[in-house]
Amino acid sequence: MTGTRRLAITWAVATAQVIAAMVAASVAAAQSPKPIGLINGGTVLLEAKSVKRDAGIITAALRVQFHKPTKVPGGNWYSSRTLLMLDCRKQVVAVKENWYYSDAKGTKVAQHKEVGIPGYATPLPGSMPKVALDHLCRQ
Repeated sequence: MTGTRRLAITWAVATAQVIAAMVAASVAAAQSPKPIGLINGGTVLLEAKSVKRDAGIITAALRVQFHKPTKVPGGNWYSSRTLLMLDCRKQVVAVKENWYYSDAKGTKVAQHKEVGIPGYATPLPGSMPKVALDHLCRQ
């Protein structure tokens, strides 16, 4: 292989890596959670790409970034992620799944719970489900 050909291949590979990094960064930015409110102890963030509307029910994933880590047996929780179903007409919410994370970046799952049969209920004032209901149902 000649030096010119080797240089061309190296340049093509480097260019492809830069383009891939730029695409990954733009996708991450588009999927980054958007703050929609505050609760006692944390900031509520909506994962906009997760919002789905079907037959009057909204399904969405929300995160809560805790202002201070929550101490639990076995360590600390830094954030949570909850998959909710909201019925705007009835003003009720059902939790489908919950994740709690043991690192500040929200990548190490400390606990995951999946609800067998989600049940709808009126959310408590000042809670994450109430913030979600108020934000998603006003549109």
